Amino acid sequence: MQFDSSIPIYLQVSEAIKQDIVAGRRLSGDKLPSGRELALLYRINPNTAARVYQVLESEGVCISRRGLGTFVREDGDLAERIRREMAEENIDRFVSSMREMGFGKEEILVMVQEAL
Repeated sequence: MQFDSSIPIYLQVSEAIKQDIVAGRRLSGDKLPSGRELALLYRINPNTAARVYQVLESEGVCISRRGLGTFVREDGDLAERIRREMAEENIDRFVSSMREMGFGKEEILVMVQEAL
């Protein structure tokens, strides 16, 4: 994975895990790699790996079970919820960028409709 230096690594890795959930590569109830395994997998510091799981737990994406590991939260709507949140974040970034370039609401709507 290539990291973007403008975004904290722990956020990039947590986004990658959420993308895996949305894509169906990780399912509800699946065991996630241990912190050490995650650090090796992404070539990150173990403290950064721990932070990834802290973020995902605070967002309700995963749950840690003492002595057993970290698991994708068992929630049938989890993938759809994450998918929706990611889409909204992308749309917000897109609209902000377009407005910074001077485009108005109507112009943005026309361009999006033409792209579809």
